[in-house]
Amino acid sequence: MTSQMTARHFRTLFISDVHLGSKAAQAELLVDFLRVHDAETIYLVGDIVDGWRLKRSWHWPQLHNDVVQKLLRKARKGSRIVYIPGNHDEFLRDFPGQHFGGVEVRQNDIHTTADGRKFLVMHGDEFDVVVRNARIIAYLGDWAYDAAIAINVIFNKVRRRLGFPYWSFSSWAKLKVKNAVNFIGAFEQALAAEAERHGCDGVICGHIHHAEMRELNGVEYVNTGDWVESCTAVAERYDGTLELVRWADLMREEALRPKVTALPKPASGQRASERPAEAA
Repeated sequence: MTSQMTARHFRTLFISDVHLGSKAAQAELLVDFLRVHDAETIYLVGDIVDGWRLKRSWHWPQLHNDVVQKLLRKARKGSRIVYIPGNHDEFLRDFPGQHFGGVEVRQNDIHTTADGRKFLVMHGDEFDVVVRNARIIAYLGDWAYDAAIAINVIFNKVRRRLGFPYWSFSSWAKLKVKNAVNFIGAFEQALAAEAERHGCDGVICGHIHHAEMRELNGVEYVNTGDWVESCTAVAERYDGTLELVRWADLMREEALRPKVTALPKPASGQRASERPAEAA
């Protein structure tokens, strides 16, 4: 399907929360996204590899290798790739400034857009009180999230059989449960304040699997979302404007778009007016 889509080139791409090593990772969709999208700089904004799940049980299918190979190939072709570790791939935080296959590891970064705005780029778990101060609760929450995703998979298989489109139960729950809504709001405020403290115009982060672009008290808050449910990324165009790319939605629209079937060529000696009329 991606072979029929026009390639898009951006100044910068921001991707986070892929969770390679997890059965929930939408690696196939990310490979498709990387086929169509390219950029001078690609930020991997944490939780690209899910070390927590790999410790529990090893899961690394070929598609997860394909994602890594796609990124390394882009690095070989000249893209700058910056990996900012999150809490699930925190083992990489021991290697700030190191390069692996053309991928640079940084704790965080300040990115300047083409129009001169400065954005603090960080994963965001540093401002998640549960992750930082109650690790056992964080692990339990991670297990509960896995269970919600498993339910989501079964639920959507039934919906597909009935002819209904994909719907994310866990995303819906996240936005309906009052505590979750309050947590998202507090997280966004904390990240915006941190960007302001660094003298930046905005922040680009991940961690909470909730894609968003909005202004908070004069600071631009940008969350890249994830590649477990929403399959979203943030792209910087060459004029400096930012775009939230909802890849799963675009792929669904492409699948539903009517296919144009070419008329058969007339037989030798047959006039064009004698071709069979196209069905209404």
